[in-house]
Amino acid sequence: MATVYYDSDADPRALAEKTIAVIGYGSQGHAHAQNLRDSGHQVIVGLQEGSRSWARAEHDGFTVREVKDAACNADVVALLAPDQHHRAIYERAIKPCLRRGSTLVVAHAFSVHFKEVVPIPEADVVLVAPKAPGHRMREVFVEGKGVPALVAVHQDASGKAERTALAYARGIGATRAGVIKTTFAEEVETDLFGEQAVLCGGVSELVKAGFQTLVDAGYQPEVAYFECMNELKLIVDLFYEGGLSYMRYSVSDTAEFGDYTRGPRVIDERVRESMRRILAEVRDGTFAREWIAEYRRGAPRLYETRAREQRQPIEEVGRALRRMMPWLPKKDVPMQEPARAGATAAAAE
Repeated sequence: MATVYYDSDADPRALAEKTIAVIGYGSQGHAHAQNLRDSGHQVIVGLQEGSRSWARAEHDGFTVREVKDAACNADVVALLAPDQHHRAIYERAIKPCLRRGSTLVVAHAFSVHFKEVVPIPEADVVLVAPKAPGHRMREVFVEGKGVPALVAVHQDASGKAERTALAYARGIGATRAGVIKTTFAEEVETDLFGEQAVLCGGVSELVKAGFQTLVDAGYQPEVAYFECMNELKLIVDLFYEGGLSYMRYSVSDTAEFGDYTRGPRVIDERVRESMRRILAEVRDGTFAREWIAEYRRGAPRLYETRAREQRQPIEEVGRALRRMMPWLPKKDVPMQEPARAGATAAAAE
C-alpha cells in the first residue's frame, strides 16, 4: 500500500523563517507562489529580465528579482519553469547560489532524473508534484481544499529533506487532499507514460481515428464531432466521479454491452505491446534524449506538427461548433506557423 501524508503529517515549522524563491510564474509557478504566501511563508519570485510574467507577479503582490538574485537570497528554490529550460536556468542562475542547507524543489522529476540538472551534493533535492494544472490548484486552494500530490526525496544532505518537502506540500494545499510518497523515477516514468499512451497521445489519436472513420463512411462531420469528441467530457466526468463502474452504471445497457464486447477489439494486444514499447523508451531515457535534442534544434518537428494538427478537420469542425455554444468559455489558442518554429523556440529562452 502507498504511504499517504495529510496535514497532520506535515510540520509547517520546517519552513519557518525560510525564504522560498519560486522560479517561474506560469501555470505551476503562480499557484505555488500564491498558495505558499497565503499559508504564511515568505516567497519571492525569480524571473528572467524582460519576462512577460514580471508585471503580473508584481501586480499579485510579490517581490520579483532576476533568477540568480532570487536564488541567492533564498533557502528553498522551487524550479518551476518548463522542463526543457531547467538545465540552462540551473547552471546559470541556481547552482552558483546553492549551499549546505539549501533545498531545491521540482514539481516534475524529468530534469533531475534524466540528469539535465545535476545538483550539488551539499543541497537537499525534493519533488512535490501536484496532480492538477496550476490554475485548478489555485482555485481549489482558495475554496479551502487541495489537489493531491506526489512527494519524493532525491538527495537528503541535511537529514531533513522529507520534512521540508512535506511542509512545502502543506503550504501549497496538497496535504489537504493527500500526498503519496514516491520516487523521482516512479513519478517521471509514470507521468510521461500516462501522457503519451493515454491522456494526451492515446486519447487524441483515438478521437481523431473515430471521427475520421465516421466521416469516411459518409456521416456528417458535425455529428461525428459530437459523438467522438464532445461527449467524451461526459464520460470522463463519470470516470472521475466514480471510476469505470460508475460510468457503466450511468450509461445505457446498450452502451455498456458495446463497451465490453468492442472495446477490447480497439485496444487489443498490438496496442498493449505498443504501450510496453513506449514505457521502455521512457524508462531507458530514449524519449528524454529525443525531446531535449528536438528542443535544442529549435523544435521544428514540434512546431510543424502543432501547425498541422491545429488545421485537422476535427479541429476546424470543432471551432465552428463551439462558436454556436455561447455558454462555453473561449479557449481558442494562437495558430502556429511552422516557418516561425526556430524563432518561437528562441523566444522561450
